[in-house]
Amino acid sequence: MKDHHLASQRIYNQRIYNPAFQKPEDVVKHMVAMQAQDYAGAKWAVGLRMQNTHESVIEQAISEGKILRTHLLRPTWHFVLPNDIRWLLTLTAPRINAINAAMSKKFEFTDALFTKSNVVLAKALQGNKQLTRPELLGVFEQAGIATNDLRFTLLLMRAELDQVICSGARVGKQFTYALLDDVAPAALPLTHEEALTKLASGYFTSRGPATVHDFAYWSGLTVADASIGLENVKSQLVHETIDGKTYWMPNNAEAVPSKTKAYLLPAYDEFAIAYKNRTALVNPLYLKQALHVVFDPAIIVDDQVVGTWRRTLRKNTVDVALNLFGKLNKAQTKAVEMATARYRKFLF
Repeated sequence: MKDHHLASQRIYNQRIYNPAFQKPEDVVKHMVAMQAQDYAGAKWAVGLRMQNTHESVIEQAISEGKILRTHLLRPTWHFVLPNDIRWLLTLTAPRINAINAAMSKKFEFTDALFTKSNVVLAKALQGNKQLTRPELLGVFEQAGIATNDLRFTLLLMRAELDQVICSGARVGKQFTYALLDDVAPAALPLTHEEALTKLASGYFTSRGPATVHDFAYWSGLTVADASIGLENVKSQLVHETIDGKTYWMPNNAEAVPSKTKAYLLPAYDEFAIAYKNRTALVNPLYLKQALHVVFDPAIIVDDQVVGTWRRTLRKNTVDVALNLFGKLNKAQTKAVEMATARYRKFLF
């Protein structure tokens, strides 16, 4: 029961249960940052936490720059708000650059080359231009900057971490890059401790119950830094000790409802990705089957993983194939049908 308790509280605090947000940017604000390397799935992760929305609404918010997409935290692609992107990058970029140091050495990157690359990108994108990856390849080629192997990807990531570029609007199915200065307002910098505190507040409010080690894993911070952030927000939270581990969460007055509900979660949803230990996410009957696929699109029934799913897009509809790990009762089956219908409505 303890695992189900943790899972149900997380479903509630992540606003998957009874979603109340009206705007995509309000979802991202609540979550602080949302993993987004699977772009289609990440849009559904936002939509899942909104009331009766459509994929086009999230796409429009991204095109208008109300939501940005860049590399932060561990690192990987994340959705983030323009008002949050700078302090988050200032906090997490040093750790990411340290992680990337071995690759930079392998490709003989130097600080001078990164500076040159950043200057070339800034010049190409000035005047509110937004260019696709193929277009930027041409820019680098003209500047005599090699882009073979992983060089191009690493140079773009470094420019993101240096707060030069971030995502722009899509052109058809092509992603573009924009100057960060064109899409994100300048902001007063936070001190290191202020940023740790702000990130800890956002994490435990949106993802609690969670441990300090969960927070360190999700953020990419050291446990020492994660502990400083948590210490500064403990007065805003409540805690519970389970099996010797202390879990921190917001002090919610409402009880989590016990009515059977189901959800189709996308791959890499924050319900799975935000915790170091993911046992609580999975129905205990299916631990052997499910723990290695918790990053896949997951079927959630009664707040825990009971299977996986995949989609096949057709011209005017989507086929949803369900892979259940076991049998469901009548109420659970009906809940999964409703979750599937909701996903179809999101797309069409």
